[in-house]
Amino acid sequence: MIQVYPSNLRYSVDLGWLRSHLSFSFGEYFDEKNTGFSVMRVCNDDEVIGGKGFGPHPHSDMEIVTVVLRGAIKHEDNLGNIEVTSAGEVQRMSAGSGIIHAEYNASETDELNFLQLWFMPSERGLNPSFETKRYDAQGMQNQLLPVVAPEGGEKVAAIHQDMTIYLSRLEPEKTLSFTQKEGRRTFLFVIEGTLFVNEQKLATRDSARIEKETSLTLAAAEDEAFFMLIDLP
Repeated sequence: MIQVYPSNLRYSVDLGWLRSHLSFSFGEYFDEKNTGFSVMRVCNDDEVIGGKGFGPHPHSDMEIVTVVLRGAIKHEDNLGNIEVTSAGEVQRMSAGSGIIHAEYNASETDELNFLQLWFMPSERGLNPSFETKRYDAQGMQNQLLPVVAPEGGEKVAAIHQDMTIYLSRLEPEKTLSFTQKEGRRTFLFVIEGTLFVNEQKLATRDSARIEKETSLTLAAAEDEAFFMLIDLP
């Protein structure tokens, strides 16, 4: 079963300095029928103007992944981590037993755009931790490139959950196949372009929640498709 969620049906917030498009219930937006998918709880598509951001705030027992699409984000936390994550990099924070952090646009002038993804961890009360990894941008050309996975790696951020986040840039009229075990789920998010999944069309910023489909055929249209695929338990 493939359920497509058009981008224009996402809940949107515009605070002037922040424009946010929410795929799941978050903050002021609550829909009891849209609180998550598998262990996924948040997929926020955020745009932040220069010099602005989110002040110190707490988290616990959540795996938080930030995929920077444009610009750079500065992270600071009470563990002493201070780091800037730029486009072409992913950031993973395990809130675990508790962490306080702040996130800001690292530029005073340029706009920042990022996807922030929240997942339930495999166990509660973990030691909080943080890392940024730069992935191989060439490695996602016409293939699925893992950027976050349980085991981590030199160019892959580690996560405390049985799941993998892939990025891909699929050239016009190219196809990819993705196979997973029975009982698992897939979340798709089209960052740019148009993508067909088992012949169902997803436009830019559309997403899909997929269950009971062990084999997916992903195809680009006449333009390049840049997308994220998440393999979930």
